[in-house]
Amino acid sequence: MIKAAILSFRVLGILWTLARCDAFAVFEDTLVNQRLLRLVRRLAARDCSGRPGERLARALSLLGPAFVKFGQFLATRADLIGNTLSEDLSSLQDRLPPFASEEAQRVVERSLGQPISELFVSFEAQPVSAASLAQVHFATIERRRAMVAVRERDSADEDVELIEVEEADESEVVKVAVKILRPGIEREFLMDIDLMAWGAAVLERLVPLSRRFRPVESVALFRRLSEVEMDLRLEAAAASELADNFADDPGYRIPRIEWDYTAQRVLTMERVSGIRLDDRAALLEAGHDLRMILENAAEIFFKQVFRDGFFHGDQHPGNMWVDEEGRIVVVDFGIMGRLDRKMRYFLADMLLATLARDYRRLARVHVEAGFLPAGQPEELFAQALRAVCEPIFGRPLGEISFARLLGQILQITASFQMPVQPQLLLMQKNMLMAEGVSRKLDDSLNIWMLAEPLIVEWVAQHRGPQARLREASHDLGEILERMPYNLRRLERLGEMAEEELARTLADPSGRRRGGLAWGQGLMWLAIALLALMVIVD
Repeated sequence: MIKAAILSFRVLGILWTLARCDAFAVFEDTLVNQRLLRLVRRLAARDCSGRPGERLARALSLLGPAFVKFGQFLATRADLIGNTLSEDLSSLQDRLPPFASEEAQRVVERSLGQPISELFVSFEAQPVSAASLAQVHFATIERRRAMVAVRERDSADEDVELIEVEEADESEVVKVAVKILRPGIEREFLMDIDLMAWGAAVLERLVPLSRRFRPVESVALFRRLSEVEMDLRLEAAAASELADNFADDPGYRIPRIEWDYTAQRVLTMERVSGIRLDDRAALLEAGHDLRMILENAAEIFFKQVFRDGFFHGDQHPGNMWVDEEGRIVVVDFGIMGRLDRKMRYFLADMLLATLARDYRRLARVHVEAGFLPAGQPEELFAQALRAVCEPIFGRPLGEISFARLLGQILQITASFQMPVQPQLLLMQKNMLMAEGVSRKLDDSLNIWMLAEPLIVEWVAQHRGPQARLREASHDLGEILERMPYNLRRLERLGEMAEEELARTLADPSGRRRGGLAWGQGLMWLAIALLALMVIVD
């Protein structure tokens, strides 16, 4: 009863905040009762400045951490909410007042099992940043390294050289940043997400036109992403994997994870610093070459997407800096994207067809990838792709936005009832950020043209005739490798069919014979399907 009352007050508070900020204007085209909407806006609205999306962003920032995060998540779904609303929600700043230092220290001590004084050489009480999920404190740790000294000595008894090993401990003081989850954030987040899920279901039921935004599906995906972000061990693992991928790359720096000081609610990593990637004046003053920085950024993005299929999903300027040596430094690994081999090949084929202005081939690429549903006209899809892509050709490179082009293609796919590809949407969001930074540093350059030689080389290696032959050979090898296993499955299924048939014929009462015909039919159909799997798998 008490919980229901609390939830009811929370719902009323949410509705009141949305009404005061005139955020319901976002739904003006989908709400059936326009008279009720006008009445609500007249009675409650206090801040009606800006576009509807900007008003919604203000309301979400007032509603708390979960709603700020949800707004940022929706900003990546231009396919659902449109480019204008997506841009407006991208302005949401994930900043909140810090929680007490004493609370932060208690979280660290409970998570790591030792007092702060024993864990750290120093721990700064004042946080350096505070966001919806966590805040960051600077600290120093004493990192111990085992040093092995090897010394040769002669043996008087034997005509050999013996090696004497001496072990010694050496320590160094390391500056670190400690990320700490807000106390009780999981419960607060999940309660608000439950309310969002309830509201989304009500909205879909009462306002059928709102279903094109897929609110229930969006909230469910947001819940999954939030649960991942609230386990800092997963963020540490993502940073570690990205660092391994770029271990030999001198132009990209990922902070080292201090695993002995990391747990579910605490993440400790090497402290890094630099100039914000979009601070043109400061970069020039420090003597950095802006073109080299952009070339490096383009190469990094290419390697993450095409070479590794594992990319940083939140590469805005607040997370990316340039250090004294000109390296790009990145932090905050809570959101990462993955592209499997099939998806990377799809992107490469899509790029080739687009640049060749071969829209039939571009449509066929979607068909071959299994994205265009059966029954959807391929020729009409090719025509829609032409309508989106053709206007960009002939423009100056500085005016071409490949991120917007990809976003428009993704919006078209929604019109043809094609499944949403969340990783492509995440990649498109990062492309938009990269283009924005690129134009701020040098509006005469197109960051993707800087990466063109890498893309051309990769496409030649992986999508040329020889590469396709190697891929077919590789797939055939995998089929042959799995065939013994599939044949054993087929043999076992055949034995089960024989056993079932024997039991049926041996039943003297005849009770089992009634289903003999359809039972045998189903069994042999299963065998035929499995045999087909063996052939085509």
